[in-house]
Amino acid sequence: MRLYPRRVALATAVMVGAAAPLASQVRQQLGVMIPMRDGIRLAADVWLPAASGRYPVILVRTPYLKGMELLEVPKLAEYFATRGYVFVVQDVRGRGDSEGEFNFFFQEAPDGYDTIEWLAKQPYANGRVGMMGVSYLGTVQWLAAREQPPSLVCIAPTAPAGRYLEELPFSGGALMHQWALNWINGVSGRVDQGPNLRGTNWDEVFAHRPLLTSDSVMGRSMRLYREFVTNPLMTDYWKRIQFTPADFAKIKIPTLTVTGWFDGDQPGALFYWRQLMEHAPNREQHFLVAGPWDHAQTFLGGATKMGGLEFSPESVVDTKALHADYFDWCLKQSKPRFDAPRARIYLTGLNAWRVDDNYPPAGAAPKTMYFSSGGRANSIFGDGRLSWSAPAAEPPDRFRYDPKRPVPSELTDGGSDRTPLQRRDDVLVYTSDPLTEPLDVIGTVMVNVEAATDGRDTDFTAILTDVGPDGRALKLGPSIGIRRGRYRGGPDREELLTPGKPETFRIELYDIAHQFKPGHRIRVEVSSSAAPHYNPNQNTGNPIATDTTWRVATQTVYHDRARASSLVLPVVARRMTP
Repeated sequence: MRLYPRRVALATAVMVGAAAPLASQVRQQLGVMIPMRDGIRLAADVWLPAASGRYPVILVRTPYLKGMELLEVPKLAEYFATRGYVFVVQDVRGRGDSEGEFNFFFQEAPDGYDTIEWLAKQPYANGRVGMMGVSYLGTVQWLAAREQPPSLVCIAPTAPAGRYLEELPFSGGALMHQWALNWINGVSGRVDQGPNLRGTNWDEVFAHRPLLTSDSVMGRSMRLYREFVTNPLMTDYWKRIQFTPADFAKIKIPTLTVTGWFDGDQPGALFYWRQLMEHAPNREQHFLVAGPWDHAQTFLGGATKMGGLEFSPESVVDTKALHADYFDWCLKQSKPRFDAPRARIYLTGLNAWRVDDNYPPAGAAPKTMYFSSGGRANSIFGDGRLSWSAPAAEPPDRFRYDPKRPVPSELTDGGSDRTPLQRRDDVLVYTSDPLTEPLDVIGTVMVNVEAATDGRDTDFTAILTDVGPDGRALKLGPSIGIRRGRYRGGPDREELLTPGKPETFRIELYDIAHQFKPGHRIRVEVSSSAAPHYNPNQNTGNPIATDTTWRVATQTVYHDRARASSLVLPVVARRMTP
């Protein structure tokens, strides 16, 4: 549920186009109030086939207002109602026409259960309910499934969030400042608040300290924002929605997971998938589709270009038809099977689909590339190199990180050319020799930065790029990897750094499926900031929520025999199944 601020309409605008009248064979019931166990009523719109009878129900639960024109639900509802389904879209608690107070995901499990069981008992329902939706609308499916409502028979979560503090609202321990302010403002009320931010002085907002009150500079004091900022550790605050292996062991219904290689919520989607493969019974009833898509495209079906990357026409998928085939099997039971591979992934670079019995593919093996330089890896004009050979005795690289002059970053920059930013002296750049044969990389990419700083806390960032013969360095992966020093051991504990002491900063770049072509080079850039996506670390070691002091840090990155900084790629022997 990345819900990018420039598209708080993201899941609100899942089907954009000109409005069309409903087909004559579809009936509708608007503003149906569904009671919850605590007496609160949630509003829903219902579309039914024209003929009376009992049908399976598809449920969508959204915080983005079921009645918004851009949502174009009638078109989506008509598609499924004319295929023999009841289609329901509900405003979640505290949003739109629903009663109660909105509270992020924390209320969605019981509300989802109650909604499912109420719908299953209606005269138009046959007792079987499935769910679909993207982003927030995907996460609520998992929360409902964990409650095991008897009438829920399958879910189809697209781009759901699931790795709290490693995906949102923190990543690698760093607050996703831009997302938190924009998204929480957008849902701070019963209607969309996003348009109210036009004209906001964002430079002033992002520069304000303490971080805890930057919402007030934006113009709105927001309870959820302040709760997020003051809860950076995996405590009971987050554990109530964080899934455990025991939760996955109870998932006995089919699932269809859809994500993208440039989807900011890919970490959550693949977290659910991997845990299902490890802990859930009946692994054969779970399916994965991963394309060259950003967050919204996971539901819309994609495009043939992402930044400077271009894809084949086959990369665009009819996601409505995909869901219809899936529901015909698991929900309506009109088909004997879901005629799809267990895992279907699109390999960028090669620009072709690959099918497997699992993901990641069994043949993926970690291969290490090592950082190397003569101590001057600063910028693309430096001497930084990536090599398959381990380093011997080499001097470290150093740079000054000024939190008031951070490396700029946008939330949605998949496929962007990073060379302009790789000209900065506070960005270390390590580049391989041109490849002589294709290299297929499928799975989780890691960067291990062996580094020290002169302060009690700091950040290190990493980005993987594919450098083509034309010199462009195109960004791969769903987001910028980051690791905050005090949370280098993970989100469950905090430990400040010792100035000057080398530490290992493990930075996850999440998953890619990409072929580096012959003549291309592999490049990693390392720095200490990516703002305003992440709040710049002030390098003091003070409590982040209330810190008002700024200091410049001197960073040292090692790449010698004892402390070898590296890039770890999941390399797959080349083969392609049509």
